[in-house]
Formats: sequence, C-alpha cells, structure tokens
Amino acid sequence: MFDFRPYLRMSHNAVIKLKDVAVFQPDDEGGKLSYKHAQRVLSGVNLTVEEGELVYFIGKVGSGKSSLLKTLYAELPLMEGEAEVAGFDLAALRRRDVPMLRRSVGVVFQDYRLLRDRNVYENLRFVLRATGWKSEGEMASRIEELLGIVGLQNKEYKMPHELSGGEQQRLVIARAMANSPKILLADEPTGNLDPKSADDIMRLFREIVGRGCSVVMATHNIQLIGAYPSRTLMFRKGRVEEVDLNALLGR
Repeated sequence: MFDFRPYLRMSHNAVIKLKDVAVFQPDDEGGKLSYKHAQRVLSGVNLTVEEGELVYFIGKVGSGKSSLLKTLYAELPLMEGEAEVAGFDLAALRRRDVPMLRRSVGVVFQDYRLLRDRNVYENLRFVLRATGWKSEGEMASRIEELLGIVGLQNKEYKMPHELSGGEQQRLVIARAMANSPKILLADEPTGNLDPKSADDIMRLFREIVGRGCSVVMATHNIQLIGAYPSRTLMFRKGRVEEVDLNALLGR
C-alpha cells in the first residue's frame, strides 16, 4: 500500500468544504446560468480538502472536473448545496466579493492565458496592481520572490513567446501565487507539456504544498499520479467518489 503521509501536510484546517453540492453549467455556450437554462453535471458532491493537501480530480472529458473547479472559484455560481472555499460561503457570495475570493484561490490554466504583449515582470506586475498593490518597491520585491519560488530567476525581461512551455506554466503558477493564496486550482496544468516539464511542474506543486498551500489538480495523466501519489477523486456518471490509488494503478 502507498503511504501518503510524506505527501500530505494534514493540519485539520479545511480550506474547502462541500456538502451535497450539485454542479451546473449553461445549456448553451455563453448563456447565463439559471435553473431554467442549466445542465446538471454533478450531484451530491461531498468533499473536504485540508490545508497543505494535494488532491487529484480524474475522469473522462466532460465528466465535470473543470465545472467543479469553476464553481470553486465562482466562475460558475453555486446553485445547490453548501460550499465553503478559503473561508468564503459560496452560497452567500456576492459578485462584488468574487475578487476577494480569488485573492485566496489561485487558478492555473492549461492554456496559460498570459499577456503576450508584456514580459514576465509586467505579467506579474499587472496581477499585483489589479489586486490592489500600490508600492512599486513592494511589487518588485514580491515579483522577485515569486520568480524564485517557480525557478524563473533572471527571466523577468523575457516575453512569453521566448519561454518554453514549462517555463510559461511556471509563470502561470507564479501569477496564481501572487497574493499567497490558500488554494491553487489547476486544470490540466501538464496537459500541453513534455514528460520532463510535466515532472518539473509536479515537483513545484509538491514544494508549494510543503509551504501549506493546498493544490487541487484535474488531470488525465495517471503516470504522474503514480509518480506523485496522493488522494484521488474519480468523476463518473455525474458523481464524485474517492478511489483506491493502488487499484487504479494496478499495484
């Protein structure tokens, strides 16, 4: 059996608590989500994620992994059940409070979504200014710290197209870490990377978890889960259930 204890920093301080949550998405692309115009993707989701825990979401395309992540960072509204994320009650969350939630929840996208007309430094500075930072000195210090965390020292003047795929994803992670979030939500963060770069990203996530930040990661890469085992949830037939990792890996 795998011993997960080296990979978890269990603090008994939950940063995500879901009870009987249902996840919906609009039934037409770009439409407004409402019960009248909604497709139920998941039902009866019960989940607790502790501070400093790594949790994997696995399942087929369309099984609801991304939709649940979007619900956790309030891209999709909570319409059914109880949910607390980084201390925010999603059922009571007002739209004007969403930016405050997202300072505590960093999001890592597969397709990077970097500002292509700005260098590494300016990509990070843009996020800091947008989230209320004023002092240029404090921003410069934080950017230097972030680049050190993700291993992009001396890359601050590079443009995104001058970075490798792995380096671009490191920049995305630095951006997500800008305001020292309690949680990182990562949607297929290694999906576009070669095996070596994907392994490097997983090592970085491990370091981030070691700092006490929880990481919830949707992935199709079972090999990575085998190399970096941790708690794994399967999405199938509209439900979410924890799986035996040994059985999943055939060990």
